[in-house]
Amino acid sequence: MDRSTDPRHLAREGLWQRNLGLAQLLGLCPLLAVSHNATGALAMGLATLLALTASSVAVSALRRHIDRPLRLPGFLLLIAGIVTVIEQLMHAFLPALHAVLGLFLPLIVTNCALLARAESFASHRPVGAAFADGLFMGLGFLGVLLALGAIRELLGHGTLFADAGPLLGLPWLAIRLDGFRGLLIAALPPGAFLSLALLVAAHQWLSARPRRSPRTESAPCDERPTAP
Repeated sequence: MDRSTDPRHLAREGLWQRNLGLAQLLGLCPLLAVSHNATGALAMGLATLLALTASSVAVSALRRHIDRPLRLPGFLLLIAGIVTVIEQLMHAFLPALHAVLGLFLPLIVTNCALLARAESFASHRPVGAAFADGLFMGLGFLGVLLALGAIRELLGHGTLFADAGPLLGLPWLAIRLDGFRGLLIAALPPGAFLSLALLVAAHQWLSARPRRSPRTESAPCDERPTAP
């Protein structure tokens, strides 16, 4: 199997080594703008995950039918159509959440990550590999967005998924820290930059740590050869 299409390799790349938000720093607009609470971050991350996976599969399936000069416009049309379907479904079934996310849903079309993965990977790989790449890249982006939203909501308001009831219909997800009034800066735009900077720094530090080499077996001291 080609290493570039190995699901385990794609999982490591998408979730950690080439994480869209922490390593490649793509899609920073929703990371910074929608991450003021965990509920909005989760919804935006899931929408991006669906768009990234579906667009990768569509590009891979149609890659032989799109002329090379029309490659990028064709990819953009595919991505725009998929994002429009996701937005309309959310508008139909989750109107309150759609109203909260607002303009950032259609702006998924302009997310560099979708076009980058379509051009660099999906357009050169079979459907199965494109699906795995879109899935793991989307999960990595979702994880960063959710972590950022959870950190900012906890530090800024002392709550977690406080809007899950009215927006998602899942009130049991809501958590409140009694007695903690929160830090206002975490909920404000500067808190988004600071929180993301800390996550990127932690990712870089963990990635740069030397891997522990396997132990080399050495002969015990009492087994040294003796002179005749």
